[in-house]
Amino acid sequence: MNQIKKAVFPVAGLGSRFLPATKAQPKEMLPIVDKPLIQYAVEEAVAAGITDLIFITGRNKRAIEDHFDKAYELEAELEAANKQALLEVVRNVIPKHVNCIYIRQPAPLGLGHAVLCARPVVGNEPFAVLLADDFMDTAEGVPPVLAQMTQQYGFERASLLAVQDVPRENTRQYGIVSASAYRERLELVSGIVEKPAPAEAPSTLAVVGRYVLSPGIFDFLAQLGTGAGGEIQLTDGIAALLKHERVLAYRYDGQRYDCGSKLGYLKAMVAMGVKHPETGAEFGRFIADFVAGTQGAAK
Repeated sequence: MNQIKKAVFPVAGLGSRFLPATKAQPKEMLPIVDKPLIQYAVEEAVAAGITDLIFITGRNKRAIEDHFDKAYELEAELEAANKQALLEVVRNVIPKHVNCIYIRQPAPLGLGHAVLCARPVVGNEPFAVLLADDFMDTAEGVPPVLAQMTQQYGFERASLLAVQDVPRENTRQYGIVSASAYRERLELVSGIVEKPAPAEAPSTLAVVGRYVLSPGIFDFLAQLGTGAGGEIQLTDGIAALLKHERVLAYRYDGQRYDCGSKLGYLKAMVAMGVKHPETGAEFGRFIADFVAGTQGAAK
């Protein structure tokens, strides 16, 4: 039985790397083929058994709330036009048994502060955190990444951090862990540091946008001062937590695309375009022809 029922989605960021596209719309609403990034993350959470979705929002994020709300006018127009397939798509953006809860982050004080904002709703329960711009894809038959992690939590009853190896020159973009072998796909975390310089990084094992956390993290986040970048860092809270509880690093089975960057976003768009049932075959041929033409022109 899944013990994790609540998930936190920090969506208050400005998305400055995608300006001007994000001037008037949240970066989490940028589409991958025909669904916004935030919907993919929500679907991943729901597939893991999450029933309470807690969105930590900021200014200009109303589009996220509207996306997961009922659209009376749109549904009426689709029904009148007898567009039943599209009507079902709109109605099933989110399952009826799932609750959406919205909390405004009053100031951009960092990921740790965003998670702390969820404390009144999460209470004394373990919970998940999903960063929508870390787009996670898994092969057919492989559970979504968060479902893999909640299953591991069922065995271990310990906080879990999704991790992947990154090039050493990129360590300053991530929280980096020190860890020792524990069992298959799991390592025991002994330390974590936020965005270290390559020469100072304890490893190249980087934390990416999926977490399952003990509620004990809230006490440490509440006591923290500002860290790197003048923000309250979730990494610093985890560093304090692991002195009192086990924290495990989980090498997930899947492919991550950093959709917080233009290149990662384009890679995700291509990968999902090729897999999409409506576009896959023709788009795959286009990509192959395009690459062949580019290589031919370069000769």
